Amino acid sequence: MKVKVFDEQHEDDLTQVMNTFLSDHDIQVLDLKFSTACCVQDQEQIYCFSALLLYEEL
Repeated sequence: MKVKVFDEQHEDDLTQVMNTFLSDHDIQVLDLKFSTACCVQDQEQIYCFSALLLYEEL
């Protein structure tokens, strides 16, 4: 089993990066964990969209 961590500031970027990884690799997805976080820095909201992919190479 292998793992891959994805971390982006916008959900659309996370979607694109993950779709690219999945289409470029011949894998079997075992599990997927998703998380969001938000913080404020200098009165600006910053989001973090993360995913942990557990997979096996075929």
